[in-house]
Amino acid sequence: MSDGDDSDDESTPTVQLGDGRAVEGAPIARVAARLAWPQTKSDILEKFGDTDIRTPDGPQSLATILESVDDTYFDRRQTFVAAVRDVIGREPVATE
Repeated sequence: MSDGDDSDDESTPTVQLGDGRAVEGAPIARVAARLAWPQTKSDILEKFGDTDIRTPDGPQSLATILESVDDTYFDRRQTFVAAVRDVIGREPVATE
């Protein structure tokens, strides 16, 4: 393929990635995926405590959410995500 061949760019269909509505905050699954497990609560707060997490009531900092979690040690990603969802709820996240 040559550098001057633009015919593929014009014939490739454009894919829309949504209708433009923004969702504030990061999904809890993304934060959990960036950690190696097991983790302590203090290590998670040190690494991602200032990260805003998507919740049904709008974004909240992970530090604020974890204040309501009694566990101080999470053996698996699923344990951490379940503990956070117990605090924030499992309802759909509202868009702007």
